[in-house]
Amino acid sequence: QVQLVESGGGSVQTRGSLRLSCAASGTDFSIGIMGWHRQAPGKQRELVATITRGGSTNYADSIKGRFTISRDNAKNTVYLQMNSLKFEDTAVYYCRAVYYNTDYWGKGTLVTVSS
Repeated sequence: QVQLVESGGGSVQTRGSLRLSCAASGTDFSIGIMGWHRQAPGKQRELVATITRGGSTNYADSIKGRFTISRDNAKNTVYLQMNSLKFEDTAVYYCRAVYYNTDYWGKGTLVTVSS
């Protein structure tokens, strides 16, 4: 069973920065795709960014140029560097990992952006 634990959320003003981390445990092998999704109040969960073991990345259009996803395979950890934050980035951010074709999710970390 893979466990994902996010950290790094919090409150920040617009145009500020935050860095989220997600550490995976419960596996002896490197996980496949890792990524971040988010869910704003009253909205559906949406993809933010994903990264493969080889480092190929995919970003939602709304955050391109502002967010950067990275990972440390040795630590089974994925990061999300968020810069130039906007009010509309306010959401609960969830870590996701794919391991043997099964999706695993973290419990989420809240990011609040205010003016």
